[in-house]
Amino acid sequence: MSPFMILLIPIGIVVFFILLSSFFTVKQQTAAIIENFGKFNSIRNSGLQFKIPVVQRIAGRINLKIQQLDVIVETKTKDDVFVRLKISVQFQVLKMKVYDAFYKLENPHDQITSYVFDVVRAEVPKMKLDDVFERKDDIAIAVKQELNDAMSDYGYDIIKTLVTDIDPDVQVKAAMNRINAAEREKVAAEYEAEAERIKIVAKARAEAESKRLQGQGIADQRREIARGLEESVDVLNNVGINSQEASALIVVTQHYDTLQSIGEETNTNLILLPNSPQAGSNMLNDMIASFVASNQIGEQMKKENEARGIGATKTRKKRTPPPPPEDPEVNF
Repeated sequence: MSPFMILLIPIGIVVFFILLSSFFTVKQQTAAIIENFGKFNSIRNSGLQFKIPVVQRIAGRINLKIQQLDVIVETKTKDDVFVRLKISVQFQVLKMKVYDAFYKLENPHDQITSYVFDVVRAEVPKMKLDDVFERKDDIAIAVKQELNDAMSDYGYDIIKTLVTDIDPDVQVKAAMNRINAAEREKVAAEYEAEAERIKIVAKARAEAESKRLQGQGIADQRREIARGLEESVDVLNNVGINSQEASALIVVTQHYDTLQSIGEETNTNLILLPNSPQAGSNMLNDMIASFVASNQIGEQMKKENEARGIGATKTRKKRTPPPPPEDPEVNF
């Protein structure tokens, strides 16, 4: 092989690799920055691209997808409680400002983090701990507005900011849990007291209804007993037995019925006093005597009331003023 051929082979290999390195690909949602000897030349989008070997080079690639950066900020609230907030920032490089995003900003993550720290530590110290939980959306809006104003000059668009976590100090969380537990116990105690009150009221109403029904039952029972006694007396009167003898017979009969009912109970402790038939007759005589005396007293009081009424009527008649004189007739 001639020396020329030996020299041509390595030259061909070098040329092949140079031509091969002239072609490159750019992925979807990505932009490539091309420089000529260190100076910006162009921005290449997705697809197969060509660059001049040796003269041009790929300075860098920019991701055009929506990205997320999580920033954890520790600060103090208005009521002197230290709290840690996790802020999630979703951002994207604008296609029209790839040059600014690549050349104007060295580290976008550090820049975004700095702005998030600045806004959160300016907003949260104005709020109490409870307000931080209730107004976390206001914090997110303030962060987004500040970042949009600052990062738009560098070719970044802030899509959304979210306060994804609020973590107070451990002792504060324990105190909050105790407060919450005490509040729930208070509510539970109130409900239990109300339930107990309802049960007491229902029980009292039930007892009142029971007493009313018992009284009605006793009244009905006594009414039926009186009706039965009346019918018994009428039956005895029809066969020639007077009312006093009939009453004595009924008392004696009830006395023996009571003794029989007591004897049927084996475990009863009831003792009937007095327990002789003569005692029942004596009790009947006492009842009749008391009824007669009561009637006599009632008749006497009735007569006295009538006498007083007649006297009062006579007095009112005597005190009646005379009628006024008639007007005399006038003759013209």
